[in-house]
Amino acid sequence: MTVAARVIACLDVTGGRVVKGVNFVDLRDAGDPVALAAAYDRAGIDELVFLDITASSDERDTMVDVVSRVADQVSIPFAVGGGLRSVDDARTMLHAGADKVAFNTAAVRRPELVAEAAASVGSQSVVASIDARRVTPDAPDEVRAAATSGFHLTTRGGRVAEAIDLVDWCRRMQELGAGEILLNSMDRDGTKAGFDVEMTRAVTDVVTIPVIASGGAGSAEHLAEAIVEADASAVLAASIFHFGEVGVDEAKDAMATAGIPVRRT
Repeated sequence: MTVAARVIACLDVTGGRVVKGVNFVDLRDAGDPVALAAAYDRAGIDELVFLDITASSDERDTMVDVVSRVADQVSIPFAVGGGLRSVDDARTMLHAGADKVAFNTAAVRRPELVAEAAASVGSQSVVASIDARRVTPDAPDEVRAAATSGFHLTTRGGRVAEAIDLVDWCRRMQELGAGEILLNSMDRDGTKAGFDVEMTRAVTDVVTIPVIASGGAGSAEHLAEAIVEADASAVLAASIFHFGEVGVDEAKDAMATAGIPVRRT
């Protein structure tokens, strides 16, 4: 049976509000996370992802109360990430109502956390969230040496360049038990220039778990492109949905026109 591609709305949260900027800076308020989640549920979005984009950098815990209130309002699956540093953090979010937890910075610091979480709550609930960039000529020597695929990891909301190759890391995340990869291009994030298809394809070519393409969606056609050209299992967008530039139905219509199976409510 053909698996339908998923359309996911990402809600970047800081200070209890949904925000959106370019490359995680110049943030613009996009509304209340609970109200937005309920609206997306009514509009037919397939899933939601909540990311507390300053939790790791500010050493703050992710907002459990928001997760609980969202769970009371929606019937669709949602993931939460940002500031999760332990299996206990993961359990807390799942008990509050989240369906999945996403590890990013903490997994880079201690990859075994992914295996521990998968063993505790199941691989289906563990997402490897990755903020990656293309290697540039002015990148540190250690980054250029490590990133043989041409792409490297960043952490702490994209602030820190890591000397870790993206493709190697994704293989490792799958081996450690992650059930899904959320791959965000920091170069494209918020630019609306389209997904980094080459980056996404480099990952989907080497893993068998689902890959969510993120970073750069500017049109409904961009969403279809990531599925067709990069073999992503799902596409994630934020600002085009938050500010009414593209509707959920419009996104799914474009994907269906491109021959992509989609879920209809």
